[in-house]
Amino acid sequence: MNKATLRLSDGTEFTGQSFGYEGAVSGEVVFNTAMTGYPESLTDPSYAGQLLVLTYPLAGNYGVPPFTVGPDGLPDFFESSRIHVSGLIVADYSEQYSHWHAVESLGDWLKREKIPGLTGIDTRALTKRLREQGVMMGQIVPEGVSCPPPAENYGEVNWVERVSCRDIVRYNEGAGRKVVLVDCGVKANIVRSLVRRGCEVVRVPWNYDYTGLDFDGLFLANGPGDPDRCAAAVEVLKRHLASTRKPVCGICMGNQLLAKAAGASIYKLKYGHRSHNQPVREKGTDQCYITSQNHGYAVDANTLPAGWEELFVNMNDGSNEGIRHTVNPWFSSQFHPEACPGPLDTGFMFDRFTQLL
Repeated sequence: MNKATLRLSDGTEFTGQSFGYEGAVSGEVVFNTAMTGYPESLTDPSYAGQLLVLTYPLAGNYGVPPFTVGPDGLPDFFESSRIHVSGLIVADYSEQYSHWHAVESLGDWLKREKIPGLTGIDTRALTKRLREQGVMMGQIVPEGVSCPPPAENYGEVNWVERVSCRDIVRYNEGAGRKVVLVDCGVKANIVRSLVRRGCEVVRVPWNYDYTGLDFDGLFLANGPGDPDRCAAAVEVLKRHLASTRKPVCGICMGNQLLAKAAGASIYKLKYGHRSHNQPVREKGTDQCYITSQNHGYAVDANTLPAGWEELFVNMNDGSNEGIRHTVNPWFSSQFHPEACPGPLDTGFMFDRFTQLL
């Protein structure tokens, strides 16, 4: 392995070894505390434009499964068809892997998809830096490779536009209930969760005007970046909410877009929620759930207008984890009920939505 250095925008540097693709790359540096699930995380479109730090020290020991597609047209073991992170940072990369289903190493997968990796650094110190200072831009630069100029500021890019589908895609055609899914960077298991519950899913681009379509319910998917960059999606959603009482459900970015359409504000979290173990309480109850999350922005619950209220709240920092309309069947979650790997505590979100159709 050749030497490589992570350079943060505040001047901090961490030097280790390069694995995966040999190239320099820039992105927003974020951390995830989950202990498993790098195939799912790396292919999650919500990580577009980011350098992902895994706080669990060992990565690569169970390799990478094959890319196969199920009868539903969705990847069997990944959340999309390609890696979306700009780079991967781990403490200890295992070149040797052992798993009955693995077909290649993590490093070979990164090489094939031209994603740089960095290992052999103190990820605990790096994570503490990000917790104290907040997420920041950074660069992975291998020794002997020219350092490119810093990338565009993460918050100034409409990442949703870059990862959304370009054309309408249909799943489970002919099912009894039709759901329009607004693709802001949707994970495969969100689509699969709806299909398993007997829905026909019509996946449309993030800024598509679906108000003239015939459907039973609207689903707002997850996605990367700042929701304030998605004004076109919010305007279509406003028109939809003003014209119908059809059920609406949102996840992650979908929670933020629904809140913006209602009139609420969004703010950026200091270092985000990216893990498999975020405790969330349903408002008005003592019921707490363990959730999987991946987001850097949150809804300011204090700006929700009359007729809207919080549905869930984060038990660690009190930030918003979901909203609902007090009369109409419109609700959302900031966490991911479909996450695999991850806790399955909140799969009822899909049941609630489909029962309303």
